[in-house]
Amino acid sequence: MKPVYARSLRGMQRNILAGVITIGPLFITYLIFSFLLGVLAKAGLPVVWLLGELIPGDWINETWVTSLLSVVLTLVVLYVVGRVTSLVVGRQALRLFEAALDRLPFVAKIYGSVRQLIDSMMVKSGSKQRIVLVDFPMPGQKSIGFLTRTLIDATTGELLAVVLLPNAINPTSGLLQIMPMQRVTETDLNMEQAMSMLMTGGAVAPESIQFSRPELAADGEATPPLPLA
Repeated sequence: MKPVYARSLRGMQRNILAGVITIGPLFITYLIFSFLLGVLAKAGLPVVWLLGELIPGDWINETWVTSLLSVVLTLVVLYVVGRVTSLVVGRQALRLFEAALDRLPFVAKIYGSVRQLIDSMMVKSGSKQRIVLVDFPMPGQKSIGFLTRTLIDATTGELLAVVLLPNAINPTSGLLQIMPMQRVTETDLNMEQAMSMLMTGGAVAPESIQFSRPELAADGEATPPLPLA
């Protein structure tokens, strides 16, 4: 291949790569927002159809009007539900609702699992959930995990860690691992930093991270980690 063609090809590759790096995050953001808006629009469609039957005129049947109203109505319903459940009466009603779901075996399992997952992902600062590193998929290579709770080994009494290992780029799926607590390396990362690292494949990350476990204190000074509820 002639040098001129080789330089042109390398220049084209660099420009295409620069375009991918520039457009890629915007495209992924667009896909995420499009998915969320689509879910909100579908959730509010039955109410919009009902309004279309009650309100005269065909303007409400326009595609953009239907989609906009569906999204707005869904957000309003979510706000009202969240506002009500934040009150004492709303919390009591929610407990009664969850108690009723507990009587439905299959539904209760799904609802309880999804509820616990959302609660763990929507962790607030100061909560007991911690961002940790664990040896996965092999010793010497660590993966980011969410320490969701701790358990006690019924045989040995050893403290065990329940760690959710989300997949990079697509953190909505992952693995759930139970391991001895001493195999967990705690970090000072917060949820926002951890999610940024996962969503960007590590491109967005802090300058330093607690990769190695600190040396254990002397036996007389050692303090076991507190169990998580």
